Amino acid sequence: MDMRAARMHGYKQPLHIDEVQVPVPGPDEVLVKVLACGMCRSDYQLIDGYFPLDLTFPYIPGHEVAGEVAELGSDVPGSTGLSEGDRVVVNPAWGDGTCRQCHEGNEQLCTGSGGWIGFGPPGGFAEYVTVPSRHLIRIDADAGLEPHQLAPLVDAGLTPYRGMKKLRATGRLGPGRTVVVSGIGGLGSYGVQYAKLLGDGATVVAFARSDDKLDVARQNGADHTINTRGKTPDQMRAELRELTGRGEIDGALDCSGAPQSLELNASLLGAEGALVSVGLMGTSVEFPIFLFVSGERTFSGSFWGNYNDLTEVLALAAQGRVKHTVTPVGLDDINDRLGALGRGDVIGRQVVVFD
Repeated sequence: MDMRAARMHGYKQPLHIDEVQVPVPGPDEVLVKVLACGMCRSDYQLIDGYFPLDLTFPYIPGHEVAGEVAELGSDVPGSTGLSEGDRVVVNPAWGDGTCRQCHEGNEQLCTGSGGWIGFGPPGGFAEYVTVPSRHLIRIDADAGLEPHQLAPLVDAGLTPYRGMKKLRATGRLGPGRTVVVSGIGGLGSYGVQYAKLLGDGATVVAFARSDDKLDVARQNGADHTINTRGKTPDQMRAELRELTGRGEIDGALDCSGAPQSLELNASLLGAEGALVSVGLMGTSVEFPIFLFVSGERTFSGSFWGNYNDLTEVLALAAQGRVKHTVTPVGLDDINDRLGALGRGDVIGRQVVVFD
């Protein structure tokens, strides 16, 4: 049986919509019929050659996968509770299970031979994909979540959640404090919501360079919004003071990773402030050492999320506590929509949907 798949035939080239054979699941694998696959800026970056990966072409990207079980491998244990027809999402971090990070439960940080679906193992820009059974999470039919809502949760919804948990763990949030969510794209639109859910009463301010994206931030609970385009740190401090009564912030979740964004957020941190970055738009950034040492400020990265983080996100979504800003697209439009991602023209998340 054949399926349609959007495949890379090289870097910096448009994806080809090819007819290929449906993959056959191994003994401990599950064949998943893909119902929806989110489109992330990192997909654009993968095609553009940003990541130092040695892919074998042709290659199928796509790492935000929701679907249903089409076939179980011969040795899939009954303890998985999986049956044909079950709605599932794919936990994207596939650690090798042997390194310290995997044993700690952080397979997304695997230092062994692990990887991530869509960045090594074939991904979800196809009608079917095979997945090791332990990396599937079954979704209850009564959860009320559609595939195009579920798919983005495994990255766009997961990554800022872990980042906000890290920020909360610094102890810099709570009443009378200010937390910024910077970069209101696919990740930031969820990040604002987590700042309200996990911020312990902190005032949430959204930063973006687009008024349309700031509208989404307000709809998702931001107390205040500031368009950062063309503004100096001094101008930003003045706006913060007018909005919050203070010209500095206690914490920031940077969802863009652009050097200008990170440098701005760092400059606004008050003493003991914390900056957590989950975005990957740049390659390097400079911070003044004295600023961080003398004020005991902290900077940390946060990468994707682990299995438990994802189950927590899915539970919040099933409880109706997470809003989705999603635009469904067809597989035939994938190159055009990837171009929009590269230009920063997308509000929320685009999701490829399959019939």
